[in-house]
Amino acid sequence: MDRAYLPSRDARMERASETRRFGPGWPVRAAADGPDPIAVFPAVLWSRGSRSWYIGAVFSSLWMVSVGQAVIEASPSAASATAGILFVVLFNLAFLIAAPIAWTLGSRGRLIVCAALLALTFVLTPWLGWSITGMWTYVGVIVGMAVLPWRTTWLVIGGLAAVDLAGEVAVAGAWDDSLLFGPAIILSISMMMAAFARTIAAVNQLRATQDRMAVLAAERERGRVARDIHDILGHSLTVITVKTELAGRLVDVDPARAKAEIAEVETLARGALADVRATVAGVRAVTISGELAAAGIALSAAGIEAELPGSTDLVPPDRRELAGWVVREGVTNVVRHSAASRCRVTLEPHGVEVADDGVGPLTSASSSTGLTGLRERVESAGGRMTVGRSDLGGFSLRVAL
Repeated sequence: MDRAYLPSRDARMERASETRRFGPGWPVRAAADGPDPIAVFPAVLWSRGSRSWYIGAVFSSLWMVSVGQAVIEASPSAASATAGILFVVLFNLAFLIAAPIAWTLGSRGRLIVCAALLALTFVLTPWLGWSITGMWTYVGVIVGMAVLPWRTTWLVIGGLAAVDLAGEVAVAGAWDDSLLFGPAIILSISMMMAAFARTIAAVNQLRATQDRMAVLAAERERGRVARDIHDILGHSLTVITVKTELAGRLVDVDPARAKAEIAEVETLARGALADVRATVAGVRAVTISGELAAAGIALSAAGIEAELPGSTDLVPPDRRELAGWVVREGVTNVVRHSAASRCRVTLEPHGVEVADDGVGPLTSASSSTGLTGLRERVESAGGRMTVGRSDLGGFSLRVAL
């Protein structure tokens, strides 16, 4: 997983106690995928997911009562019985925490946890003899909950059952069908828990994928809003600036026209505000005809001769919005940076070009925020954008739709 998506240690410890949205909430992942980011030792021991595991584990530990009775019956003294019971309690505690600890480890660590639990069963050999294999079901359960690769799981659990069967036959001295009972218990319960743990791991993996997709979707939406607002405000503020400068020059020589320009500035400002609101709400749409009309006003206010197409019929309907964005960004750049006296917008069935006779391409032009955002918009729609020198001698912005 990309580390950018990994929460901090404090955040992981906090999340370890949170309620999962669905599923049992156990921080179980396949050993090959590494531990769950929220499974941090020792916080995992008292996380909600582990508490859910403890409930089932304690219930299954009721069988350990019979083990304790067997230990007492086999003890020659009270001290021996006390020591034996303490070992039974120790094993039971180890069984309870083995699964949560394994969830915080990689494959090798999980195998070590399973091996340690198996070794603990041999401590009771002086009291139980070969009957300690009755406790191997608990070892098999931990192997299953460790979500090791299937091959390893089958080898370990099958090995436990096979060794148990071989030992039972050796102790009995002869074959008896009843000897299959113990190995069958180990095999069936352990494999059932292995399948159960894999189901939880799959749910957790789906949840992680869902969370990551949500992050990516949020990033895309932030990028879209930032790009749209830049394009909208960049164009609108440019026109407002040009018209305001024009009004300032006309206020003494032609007050009536200056007043008309100021009125248009007010209208443009209100329109820009409405556009920003619509963009944030995700309902704004750009039209090529509207952008051509706005381009004519902006170029005229800037004193640039405009050559605009009289019709938008050449552009396919499903490409007109994209063409509108191209015209908006291209004309804004002409007004802002070109120092041109002439601007030409050309519409074709599969392309649109904004060209001028100004200073031509600048070094910083290709990396500007507006052109970068426009390139992202064009490429996401399957188009291709190129910039260069136009046949008019200035800058050319061409997009293949």
